[in-house]
Amino acid sequence: MGNRPKLSDEAVTSDPSRADGERSISGGVSSVFCLNNTIVTASLNKHDQGVNDELQRVKEQHKTSMKNKYERLCEGLKLQENESLLNSIYTQLYIIEGEREGVNEEHEVLQMEKTARTQHSQDTPIYCNDIFKASAEAGSEEKKKKIKTVLTKGIAGIGKTVSVQKFILDWAEGKANQDVDFMFVLPFRELNLIRDHQYSLHRLLLDFHPELQDLDSQIYEECKVVFIFDGLDESRITLMFSDAQKVCDVTETSSVAVLMSKLMKGELLPSALIWITSRPAAANQIPSKYIHRLTEIQGFTEPQKEEYFRKRISDEHQASRIISHIRRARSLHIMCHIPVFCWISSTVLQKLLEEDLRAEIPQTLTEMYIHFLLIQINMRKQKYEEKDPEKLLQSNREVIVKLAEVAFKQLMKGNVMFYEEDLIESGIDVTDASVYSGICTEIFKQESVIHQRKVYSFIHLSVQEFLAAFYLLYCYLTKNKEPLHEFRSSLHEFRIYRSDKLSLYDLLRSAVDKALESKNGRLDLFLRFLLGVSLESNQRLLQDLLTHTENSSESIRETTQYIKEMIKDTYNHNRLSAGESISLFLCLLEVKDQTLFREIQEFVKSDKHSEKYLSPAHCSTISYMLQMSEEPLDELEPKKYNTSSEGRRRLIPAVINCRKALLRDCGVTDEGCSALASALRSNLSHLRELDLPGNKLGDSGVKRLCAGLEDPHCKLEKLW
Repeated sequence: MGNRPKLSDEAVTSDPSRADGERSISGGVSSVFCLNNTIVTASLNKHDQGVNDELQRVKEQHKTSMKNKYERLCEGLKLQENESLLNSIYTQLYIIEGEREGVNEEHEVLQMEKTARTQHSQDTPIYCNDIFKASAEAGSEEKKKKIKTVLTKGIAGIGKTVSVQKFILDWAEGKANQDVDFMFVLPFRELNLIRDHQYSLHRLLLDFHPELQDLDSQIYEECKVVFIFDGLDESRITLMFSDAQKVCDVTETSSVAVLMSKLMKGELLPSALIWITSRPAAANQIPSKYIHRLTEIQGFTEPQKEEYFRKRISDEHQASRIISHIRRARSLHIMCHIPVFCWISSTVLQKLLEEDLRAEIPQTLTEMYIHFLLIQINMRKQKYEEKDPEKLLQSNREVIVKLAEVAFKQLMKGNVMFYEEDLIESGIDVTDASVYSGICTEIFKQESVIHQRKVYSFIHLSVQEFLAAFYLLYCYLTKNKEPLHEFRSSLHEFRIYRSDKLSLYDLLRSAVDKALESKNGRLDLFLRFLLGVSLESNQRLLQDLLTHTENSSESIRETTQYIKEMIKDTYNHNRLSAGESISLFLCLLEVKDQTLFREIQEFVKSDKHSEKYLSPAHCSTISYMLQMSEEPLDELEPKKYNTSSEGRRRLIPAVINCRKALLRDCGVTDEGCSALASALRSNLSHLRELDLPGNKLGDSGVKRLCAGLEDPHCKLEKLW
């Protein structure tokens, strides 16, 4: 037998002092280990580099896709000539943290009025790019807290979607939030189309963002991502925050409702940032414990209104004239903090002044919207020219009436967006592109985005409300009783529903009652428009669309009398809230009935406040008028008014436009302190002297009042 190799029980080593045999064995094994490690390491590095390269490529594709999608803003018309580069016309909106005090957040007409007269010096505007960043005024502890979920509220047309668009565009162009890897936009109006489908989050994102197809589903956990849920108020999905189903992985399948709820709760992709936008009335669908920051879009401030018009209208003289007119027409001026209304106003006023410098300019909302509608019809005439004028007129009428029918039916259902089946229900041919030009915005998506389904909406809720009002008047004039089913209960009270003797007054009165029955002022603007289009002067403007007109002066007189009796509480019903009272008062102004306005003016100026009993609703109207007045009141003393304690409380918000407020023993509560604090902080406040003894303010009321008094712009000189 040959010699066996000598085996060492020592550790294998490459020590050169060892014997050759040992060294060669040790060195060989070590070399193999090192070589294998190098190969594995190199292979891993190469794989990691490949993954990183692929991730970077997908990120760049995603940014490019988002930039292409959001760099243009289409104002109103879905036509190429109306598209502008967002960066060239974007006007910074007024966004604040928290929300306004002292107003029913779900009553949008009141919100418009409130915003127009209160902008607080202590409000720190938040730029849309900073919504996930702690404010500069936040304490050190607050700054450490992560802002994961933001809810942004704002009334219809105030600029929520445009703010989202600007946020995405600045990121995609490398101007802001570059620590974010992906931004995913999931609008509720599109999610509605797949609400009955089963999806994993990864599959859902591929449908909305097909450029992600090469992305590994595990990468979401490693990247910083933002989910944007735009338009919660448009949702037809029931969010399920109490659902026990567990969904913790992006590849797990469940319903769209469960996926959205789990994302918002933070159970699915807990590291993701969430931004939700909503009109106020729908915002309470999300429990407050899941919201880390609440913001509110206030729309345009006074300087921003002017900036918008000057950016959009190149003729300086024309821009100045339009700005001047809007300032004089109070109801138009109030609406102009809404960007979409600024666009409608500039469209109408530019067109009228171009045609005739001495043209009669609209003074009311209804007049403005009638002219807007007529401009759209004229544009359609130019685009789809008919040789036969009568045939064109008939075509226009059919198109507008069908769209108005959709507007009415969907408004009564509470829907602000609708789908092909809703159009078909009203007899609209969805393939007829001319139907939608200028009136209806059609949103076309890429093939892979929800299977090319289409979603429709009017350019603004107020346009839908206006067309719905036009439709009801049209049906009355053509004796089409079917839409009157919506007003059946009120009409049955008159016992005239089945009668052919239905008068315009009967219809208008039933509409007043229906609007007051609806929640949160949902039909207030609709009612205002219905009264407006019923005016003979406005019927004449619409004569090409209406088959005939009707002498309405007596019906309008009876309706305004009914409204004034309700405000004054002639029959002692005492049922109108502050919001309802103000809404009815605005209806009077819409039909140019100034009698109550002048009556209140004379009453306030007189020293006979105690002679006549005032209902709480009447006090709300007086308070509103005082707040809207160009001239501040020298002294307000609610105790001098012959009214109830509730009536006196409703007068308190008027202190913003008074020099001296004597509120001794007026029953000022926590809610009253909100109105006082708002007045103290407002840049527009005239309040210099405040008398408060004899009121049970409460701890929270005192805190609110102190916050107002501590404001650096508080102008109060005396406090008793």
